Amino acid sequence: MIEKSQHGRVLQVTLNRPEKRNALNLAVCHELVDAFDRADTERSVGAILLTANGPAFCAGMDLKESLEVDQAQLAGIHERLFTTIHRLRKPVIAAVHGAALAGGAGLVANAHIVVAGRAVRFGLTEVRIGLWPVLIFRAVEHAIGERRAVELSLTGREFGAQEGFEWGLVTEIAEDPFQRAMEISQAVSKFSPVAIGAGLDYVHQIRGRDWDHGGRLGRTTRDRLLANEDYKEGVRAFLEKRPPSWPSLGE
Repeated sequence: MIEKSQHGRVLQVTLNRPEKRNALNLAVCHELVDAFDRADTERSVGAILLTANGPAFCAGMDLKESLEVDQAQLAGIHERLFTTIHRLRKPVIAAVHGAALAGGAGLVANAHIVVAGRAVRFGLTEVRIGLWPVLIFRAVEHAIGERRAVELSLTGREFGAQEGFEWGLVTEIAEDPFQRAMEISQAVSKFSPVAIGAGLDYVHQIRGRDWDHGGRLGRTTRDRLLANEDYKEGVRAFLEKRPPSWPSLGE
């Protein structure tokens, strides 16, 4: 249901159900969660690139299957899949083309960086079938704000890459989203995994907290990074005008 390939320190995870517009059935969801969780602990992975085969990125939940499977099981795996941005400490970069609707938009919202093609269509379309985008709402709201997320949930309307960019769901628009997303993934994957992991953890821990809490946590995080061997090597490499060899990778 998905394809995985390694490009240097970039793990490419590709949705591979093109005949169903990469609809998210249980098997796809389990494979995605497993791939993300394994990559999060794998030393050889510095970034995760999420892509899709076929004309659509992801059309959302597999509706036919949703009428047949155990709802508790479905909700459980969806909860893990659509909290990827909350759980992972490895950066996820999405290359989006075609349509990313309902759960597909949820996948996009769970990426840290999103590169979209100019013709992409997004939408929180669940209301059209008597549903609400409950499990993807938190990530979408985090990306674009509550008021806009509610409006899109109420209307079920579709919107394009430019609107997604203006609202914050999309971070960049490109003629070739895969090529550009791969370039970004390769660049990010070469940075210190200690810095990126601590940084994403810091972003997660200060979310919704007051300034004092954020300040205390920020000082603790900064002190830990300054004392780490990756920082010391990064400074030496900068001063010596050479690429760093991160001690955390055993380089």
